[in-house]
Amino acid sequence: MASRAESSAGMDASGQFSRLIEIGIALSSERDTNRLIERILLEAKDLCNADGGTVYLRTDDDRLRFAIMRTDSLDIALGGTTGRDITFAPLNMFDPTTGQPNHKNVATHAALTGTSINIPDAYQAKDFDFSGTKSFDEGTGYRSKSFLTVPLKNHENAVIGILQLLNAQDPDTGEVVPFDPALQPIIEALTSQAAVALDNQQLINGQRRLLDAFIELIAGAIDAKSPYTGGHCQRVPELTKMLAEAACNSDAQPFADFNLDEDGWYELHIAAWLHDCGKVTTPEYVVDKATKLETIYNRIHEIRTRFEVAKNEAEIAYLRGLLKGGDEAKLKAKRDKTLARLDDDFAFIAKSNVGGEFMNEADQDRIRRIAATTSWTRTIDDRQGLSYEEMKRGRHLPPTALPHRESILSDRPDQIVPRQDHNWPPRDSHYGFKMKVPDQAYNFGEIHNLLIQKGTLTAEERFKINDHIVQTIVMLEQLPFPRQLANVPEYAGGHHETMIGTGYPKGLTRDQMSIPARIMAIADIFEALTASDRPYKPAKTLSESLRIMSFMKKDQHIDPDLFALFLKSGVYRRYADRFLEPEQIDAIDIADYLDGD
Repeated sequence: MASRAESSAGMDASGQFSRLIEIGIALSSERDTNRLIERILLEAKDLCNADGGTVYLRTDDDRLRFAIMRTDSLDIALGGTTGRDITFAPLNMFDPTTGQPNHKNVATHAALTGTSINIPDAYQAKDFDFSGTKSFDEGTGYRSKSFLTVPLKNHENAVIGILQLLNAQDPDTGEVVPFDPALQPIIEALTSQAAVALDNQQLINGQRRLLDAFIELIAGAIDAKSPYTGGHCQRVPELTKMLAEAACNSDAQPFADFNLDEDGWYELHIAAWLHDCGKVTTPEYVVDKATKLETIYNRIHEIRTRFEVAKNEAEIAYLRGLLKGGDEAKLKAKRDKTLARLDDDFAFIAKSNVGGEFMNEADQDRIRRIAATTSWTRTIDDRQGLSYEEMKRGRHLPPTALPHRESILSDRPDQIVPRQDHNWPPRDSHYGFKMKVPDQAYNFGEIHNLLIQKGTLTAEERFKINDHIVQTIVMLEQLPFPRQLANVPEYAGGHHETMIGTGYPKGLTRDQMSIPARIMAIADIFEALTASDRPYKPAKTLSESLRIMSFMKKDQHIDPDLFALFLKSGVYRRYADRFLEPEQIDAIDIADYLDGD
């Protein structure tokens, strides 16, 4: 910036033109709105050797809000990059009651008319109300005299703000003088350049706000789709940011050279919010599957009804035996034994339906035995009321004669849904997906589902769940991200990979993953372990979650350096204090999970 002695008051036309070019280049390269506004005011003050000035920005409801204020002789610096708010109320361009335009205030008049106003002495001005200025002067001992008010017009010639300069000073004597009319075109040229730069910045910021809102809308829709994962897409970005900040602040290896600039932070922000966007393709009942027999509803109720039918048949057999003159004691003993067995078998099936950490072979054999030995009588055609798809899956089956003895549990051909997406995985070789694809899309067989060893999902459903990350990558790579956001698909698509290539969907190793992608993996896992809104498990405590993650570190499923940073930086505890229930936060000694690190 030129010194006061070199201000435009002492420049020739060539020097002023060169100075405007320099300022225009500087303004066009500034990306931060606060710094841009501050630069506009400071350059204008310097060109006119003004003691003070204000930049107003026009709001959507036609008011002028104070964006930045400077008065050098009073040591006033508000707004802009100072971090100090301006408490003055915005100026109304129109009367709130009557709707009449406000031409009494010089700044609002300039905004309404789009014309510059040069006032040599505010105390002598008759066309405008300077009572507020005079009141300010009385309180400070200051003397506001000369004003130059210039509208900032964008490329559509619309006023988007006002630049107002205060008290031009003679560069030699320091005396307050009127603003030189010869300088007014220079200031107007500056404001024209500034308005274009500011308008571009506002358009960019507006587009970014729109993109952010749309991203959060998608994430919110995914969370709303399942009441059991509500908040996951919102909590993971918070934890990702916290751990990324710890990595940026760390001087230890391997993070000493890791840092994120403004674009890098925004790139990570977008990736974190969209890391599960592929879940829009995952059926709700698969995401929410809380029991092994659940599809759209929990089919345990259907099986319970069959057991009730079987029990009624045992009771009927007992009564018929009595009518035929059978031995009451033997008939009763047989009935009671059958009823007790049915009750016990159903209780076992109901318990198995809930799922758990592991189902042993003996329990699986019992499921098979129940299915093979227990039956009930169906007297109604089971093809009535079926959908077209159900009929199509079972049309090759011959009709059965009625009444028909049915197994209490069934694995029927029509319960198998054939795979339709024969183009999975995507044939485009650049994706590099390496996931084993089940032969069938779904298998709703009751025995098949009850035999699930761990959790509640079949292999087919697990694949459908895991496929969300494939869809995330495919969806994100179709978006035309600019160069500075090109890593969004990689960051978002790596949170189910491991350090040794055993993850999915690409089987990447640690060296093939960026630090942000590895950060997101830890954030996603810790949020899932500690979440209190899952249907298939209670919320784990802090110690339980960290213990599991320590095992994952030993198995090289998560980055050991990031896990150590996660603990040593206290990120785990800061996140817990914000998002976990009080009863989940138990005593932690991080040394228990660091293996002597």
